[in-house]
Amino acid sequence: MANDRRTLILTGASRGIGHATVKRFSAAGWRVITCSRHAFPEDCPWEAGPEDHVVIDLADIHNLDDAISDMKSRLDGAPLNALVNNAAISPKSDNGERMDTLNTGIDLWQTVFNVNFYSPVMLARSLVQELKEGRGCVINVTSIAGGRVHPFAGSAYATSKAALAALTREMAADFGPHGVRVNAISPGEIETAMISPEYQALAEEIPMGRLGRPEEVASLIYFLCSEPAAYVNGAEIHVNGGQHV
Repeated sequence: MANDRRTLILTGASRGIGHATVKRFSAAGWRVITCSRHAFPEDCPWEAGPEDHVVIDLADIHNLDDAISDMKSRLDGAPLNALVNNAAISPKSDNGERMDTLNTGIDLWQTVFNVNFYSPVMLARSLVQELKEGRGCVINVTSIAGGRVHPFAGSAYATSKAALAALTREMAADFGPHGVRVNAISPGEIETAMISPEYQALAEEIPMGRLGRPEEVASLIYFLCSEPAAYVNGAEIHVNGGQHV
C-alpha cells in the first residue's frame, strides 16, 4: 500500500448513502475502513472490503472502545484523512407508523441518540490524533428532519439529527485549531432502503420534482473531504432538491 494513500473511516456502510460513499471514495483510490452492525456483504463491489470492515453495534455505547481499538489497529500508525458519521436509526412502531414524543419509550430514545448523536462525537474525539496527523475532516450526516417536523421520521430521530447539527458547529470550533475540519450534510428524501414507498409522494413538494440519489450525496461528501473544500468548516449543507426552502 502506498504511503500517500488517503484513508476514510465510514460508519453505516452497508446500504444507501454509506454504500454509495464507499464506492465513490474507493473509485478515487482511497482506502476505506467500513463500520456497521452487519457483517461485510460478499457482493459488495470494492476491494479489500472484508479485510477493512469493523462490525460494531453503535447502539451499545459501551462497546465503542473495542471498535475504536480495532480501527486504530487497522490504521497501524497511518494518518486518518476523513471520518464520515453516516450510521443512523429511525425506528417505527409495530404497525409501521411514525413514533412521536407521546409514544416513544425512554429506552428507545436512548438507543437512537447512542447511534445518531453520541457515537459520532465519541468516534471523532477518540480518533482526533489520527485526524490531526492526516489534516483530516469529519462529516456528520444530519437530516432535513432535524429542522422541521417530518411526516414519517420519528421524534427521537429528528431531535437527534438536530442535536448532531449543533454538535457539528461545536466540533468545528474545537477541532479547527488542530487542523481538522468538521462539516455536516443534511439529506432530504433520498432513495435508499431506509425509506418506505410513501416517501415517493413527497416528491410533489420538492422543487426539483424527484427524490435524490445516494450517489449525489456521496459526491458532496467526497468534495467536502477534498482539497477544494479546505476552507469549509462548521457548515451544514442541504442536499434535498430545494425541499427546505
